[in-house]
Amino acid sequence: MRVLLINHFPLEGSGSGTYSGNIARYLIKNGHEVCLVFPENTIHEELPGAFSSPVYFSEGGQNPVALPYNFPCFTTHPRSNTTFADLDQNELEQYLAAFDQTIAEKIAAFRPDIVHVQHIWLLAYLVSKYQIPFIVTTHGTDLIGYEKWPEFRRFCDIAADKSTRIIAISRDNHQSVIKTFPQAKNKTLLMPNGYNSDIFFLEETGRTALLAEYGISYGNELILLFAGKLTALKGLDTLLWAAREYEKLQPGNIITVIAGTGEKKEELQQLKEELKLKSVYFIGHRSQNELRLLYSNADIFVMPSRYEAFGLVALEAMACGLAVVASNVGGLPDFVSSEAGTLVPPDDSDALCTAIIKEIIKTQENKERKSNIARYAFNHYSQENFTNKLEEIYLQSKVQGQD
Repeated sequence: MRVLLINHFPLEGSGSGTYSGNIARYLIKNGHEVCLVFPENTIHEELPGAFSSPVYFSEGGQNPVALPYNFPCFTTHPRSNTTFADLDQNELEQYLAAFDQTIAEKIAAFRPDIVHVQHIWLLAYLVSKYQIPFIVTTHGTDLIGYEKWPEFRRFCDIAADKSTRIIAISRDNHQSVIKTFPQAKNKTLLMPNGYNSDIFFLEETGRTALLAEYGISYGNELILLFAGKLTALKGLDTLLWAAREYEKLQPGNIITVIAGTGEKKEELQQLKEELKLKSVYFIGHRSQNELRLLYSNADIFVMPSRYEAFGLVALEAMACGLAVVASNVGGLPDFVSSEAGTLVPPDDSDALCTAIIKEIIKTQENKERKSNIARYAFNHYSQENFTNKLEEIYLQSKVQGQD
């Protein structure tokens, strides 16, 4: 089968980008042909076995073949703080024209059997103009954009109406899709994310040398880890307030490592200083291979989000054996079980601190816990299982498109 994958974001740096890359890799493993269309603002690493067709953007217009602004996002991205709402009419028309041209070229040359687009948004609208079955996965931020920016709704409504299937990545996400697009209820299906088990697995190494790479002196402390965008939705301020409490309760015994970047970085660093936190470290955006080592060598993963359509990084952390303390919001309750972690109310630093201490004790008392959590993640959420289910959806949609 020939599959055209289209995303509003590069293949690294966002949940939907990782989702697209994982799908591509495993489809290729299973003998399918894959073509990818996505934005870029730097030299990108080719995905082995796939045909890549990036649409280039350039902050300040240094690249003459690129659009003279950065690629837009719903919130932020490690390589762009531009949002869709920041585009003026001329820039929006340039954006649509550039992707429309690339998509048209790929449909003509690659002749896909199915198109799979990420987000019920502008690029799904462009694909809807062609007589070809297409699937859309909603990742939650598109629905937030729909609510926040009414000027884009006409594109989304057409995309939802003309799509063959809409994949929702969690129960909460599924309910939100049906609420936003009630006409699409019968073609919307729930399909939780998978994770790339070739990258994320338990690999314990020396903590001292690992943390030294990030300028952190390690003295046998417990390690709490967060990874993700530093945006308001991620709730990092709640984690910092909790850190003030557990640094008092466990003085010198816990360090907090925050991997990621985003629009709230300076504000969060300032809050760290105001709270006089001694053992909180911001280490910036990290690659997936780096994250595997960080996950594998930490003690607890913390995800204090105010909203999370799914929360793929928490699942990736679990695949590396980490117990998760997460907010009881969005898609996180779908997979953060009591065996693998604790759910707490969002914006409640006291509850977050209490849960962190309890999870630390559980992990210390059960030496098999890490391997058990990693096994649970693999058995239920590996990309292998996800891809097998996705292939069935592709085949059904292809047949439906031929009827």
